[in-house]
Amino acid sequence: MTDFTIFYTDDDEDDLSIFIDAVESLPKKIQLQTYSGGEKLLNAIYNPPPTPHLVFLDLNMPGKNGFDVLAELRNSEVKNDIPVIIFSTSNEPSIIERCRTLGANYFITKPVLMKDIIQSINHALEIDWKKFSPTDKNFVYKI
Repeated sequence: MTDFTIFYTDDDEDDLSIFIDAVESLPKKIQLQTYSGGEKLLNAIYNPPPTPHLVFLDLNMPGKNGFDVLAELRNSEVKNDIPVIIFSTSNEPSIIERCRTLGANYFITKPVLMKDIIQSINHALEIDWKKFSPTDKNFVYKI
């Protein structure tokens, strides 16, 4: 997989830094764009290049949160087909179901250990998003 572009949005600078380190450790050529808020992510998506192959999205952010961003993307006539992976500290069933209902493609509860973070990101990159259809059985990443 070369020239693969990921957008990641999180308002927490430490989480952004950890995600960057994890992606850099993967044996793939990935262009990573990070954003500190939902509005900045949407602006980047609506004004390419680059266009992301995948979006990793935190939920709890000030301003436009992850739910708002997801709803806006899914209601957009132009950018509603980009796979969106929720990357959140939450593992609350009601939040997970809300994300699935809003149109997220996948849900990853942020792992604590770096090796698990790397593994979860790599797993998401291995999914064939053109064929993947989220169900209640395959929507949540399991370590």
